Amino acid sequence: MSDRLAPIPVFSRRRAGVLLHPTALPGIYGKLGHQARRFTEFLANAGMTIWQTLPTGPTHADLSPYQSLSAHAGNPDFIDLAELLEPGLLTMEDLERQSRASSLAIAGERFYGGKYQASASINHEAWEQFVSNHSHWLNDFALFVAIRDSLEGMAWYDWPEPLRQRESSALETFRDQHRGAVEQVRFEQFLFHAQWQAMRRFARDRGVLLFGDIPIFVAHDSADVWANPDVFRLDTHGQPVVVAGVPPDYFSPEGQHWGNPLYDWTAMAKQNYRWWVERLASQREEFDLLRIDHFRGLQAFWEIPAADPRPILGQWMAGPGEAFLSACFEQLPDLPLIAENLGVIGADVEALRHRFRLPGMTVMQFGFDGSASNPHLLHNHQEEDLVYTGTHDNDTTLGWYRSLDANTRSYVNRYLRTGDDCQPLPIVQAALGSVSKLVIIPMQDLLGLDSDARFNTPGTTTNNWIWQLPDNYLERASTESIKEMVNLYGR
Repeated sequence: MSDRLAPIPVFSRRRAGVLLHPTALPGIYGKLGHQARRFTEFLANAGMTIWQTLPTGPTHADLSPYQSLSAHAGNPDFIDLAELLEPGLLTMEDLERQSRASSLAIAGERFYGGKYQASASINHEAWEQFVSNHSHWLNDFALFVAIRDSLEGMAWYDWPEPLRQRESSALETFRDQHRGAVEQVRFEQFLFHAQWQAMRRFARDRGVLLFGDIPIFVAHDSADVWANPDVFRLDTHGQPVVVAGVPPDYFSPEGQHWGNPLYDWTAMAKQNYRWWVERLASQREEFDLLRIDHFRGLQAFWEIPAADPRPILGQWMAGPGEAFLSACFEQLPDLPLIAENLGVIGADVEALRHRFRLPGMTVMQFGFDGSASNPHLLHNHQEEDLVYTGTHDNDTTLGWYRSLDANTRSYVNRYLRTGDDCQPLPIVQAALGSVSKLVIIPMQDLLGLDSDARFNTPGTTTNNWIWQLPDNYLERASTESIKEMVNLYGR
């Protein structure tokens, strides 16, 4: 069975969607089975036709989906262990008595030993097809994780030199000595892939499309940088010469030092941007729509010397721009891209976006600086762009509103013709009424939650990415009321 579903022209009609990362779904066994289906049915019943997630790769200890161990792999924590009961890869006793890691190891042993009941998605033919179609990243990733785990999570640039430098004899020796660990990683990626595709088809059957997110940069400690050092600006020890970040902006007055290694765009161009095209193709398998986070970095990016952590010492450097996007669309003609164009955005960035007819973003929370020409204000929205009440980096809309000074809050109320005691519903309703064809509302705003439900605060390293959707969210979210609003504005 092919993983490619027929493209759907997302912007052929007005649509509404919800932003919720799968990690926020309730459930003790995983996310991609019953809980994902339950949420999808909620969306469909509420008239929502888009489910937007954050990046879905395996994370580091900080749990940030924007600093993944791989640009291709899926997060094995998403795998729903309960879905492994039917093919006999696990028993109820396994689920009740074993840890998650032990359960996955038991499932792997049964799969490789042929001691399971083949199903539509879990069978030998599907396995062979998965391995064949994804070998360009899967084998390096499996080896990377196995080595990293054997060294108690040590970052690859601190590994013994033969492994760090990918000496073929050292890699072969490790592979021979840890074959079981390597195969377990490949098996878990197969499970993720099978469950994701089953969930995606379930969603498509109910008219719900999946919308993904691609960070422009990748983590230093990732299989991508370890396996492809030639397309990153590293020294001979694997350390970045320069790193990514942003200058001072709305989110961070001091700027941000992300620490991601920067690409060697000259080397990438000589390969016709093969690394990036393969990355986009991997995500195209999972999603119907894709957002490139920090799109402006393709026109110009903020380069910070690796030896100094102060973002303000960085400088703008020219990105690959038109040549890069042309190569991507030549090789992936139906690539459904959205440009994240928030923050410090110049006319050159917007010109690049418009040259390729890429939708951009507006955020309701950003509109109230006192200027009637602010592009985030409702009357300035564009039909082909997306409108959000807030993003994963914002406070919830209720939390944001309550934090406003008296003058700004008065401005919001006058603009929306509402009062203090009604939020966040008027802002949600205003977004739904926008001329923009696609509106995305964080699930927290649909539930009317305050700052306690904030998912991420940029520039901080604690209490992020951990918020969970309440178990009773179906009772707290009035499906009929949401559907009535969606229908009221022709979405």
